[in-house]
Amino acid sequence: MIAFASNSLLCRAALKQTTVDAATFTFIRIFSGAAALWLIVKMRRASGPADNRRIRGSWLSALALFAYAAAFSFAYVDLSAGTGALLLFGAVQATMILWGLHKGERLDAIQVVGFIVAVTGLIVLVFPGLSAPPLIGSILMLGAGVAWGIYSLRGKGEKNPASVTAGNFARAVPFAAAVSIIFVPWVHIDLAGVSYAIISGAITSGLGYVIWYSALPGLKAASAATVQLSVPVLAATGGILLLGEPLTLRYLLASIAILGGIALVVLEKNRAL
Repeated sequence: MIAFASNSLLCRAALKQTTVDAATFTFIRIFSGAAALWLIVKMRRASGPADNRRIRGSWLSALALFAYAAAFSFAYVDLSAGTGALLLFGAVQATMILWGLHKGERLDAIQVVGFIVAVTGLIVLVFPGLSAPPLIGSILMLGAGVAWGIYSLRGKGEKNPASVTAGNFARAVPFAAAVSIIFVPWVHIDLAGVSYAIISGAITSGLGYVIWYSALPGLKAASAATVQLSVPVLAATGGILLLGEPLTLRYLLASIAILGGIALVVLEKNRAL
């Protein structure tokens, strides 16, 4: 979860404090993640069977990964770190809980109330007003959350997280390259921004996602969604302390509703078990 929050801070810092553009940030992030994971998989040559050194993954998962990364970067052109993370993981949690319901996981009355409260918090956060976040950025981040939820769900059955994540990142590179080509007229290269993108791709994304895919098989869809509740809090705290971003009353109220509602869903489920 620290890695996920760091992604928000790194992306926001790059787009706020440097001149790097969102398309370039996305490409470098995905490419550096693919390169780092390729090295990790190949380094298994001396310590594991040949099967562990194969690059796996799928094009559908890669597309979901790319959609998340691209929407994430373009959304952070306008959004603060905390607001972006809250929208992102609110959408992630909603996606994963709805999928759990579709697969037969049932919510009791208290859980339904919690889910409704969480969704209401998301609506309140983006509802037009003086302190509302930019609409386009909000829509992009909600889309990024849906894409990440799909990516997480597709990883639940994977038995070789490093190889699968490496394959997904490698397959996502052409998608990111295509977007970079489209946005060539607006390209801006900045050393600090590129450095943030490399750190985000190789460490907080590549390695972080391997850890996440490793944990997913032992989590139910609702539980997997809820362990991410700490990310918006960590991102908002980092944004305030490191990036000088404001903390608004709307964000506080929406955070209580979203995080509290989702927590109610999972805590009640765990109590029932």
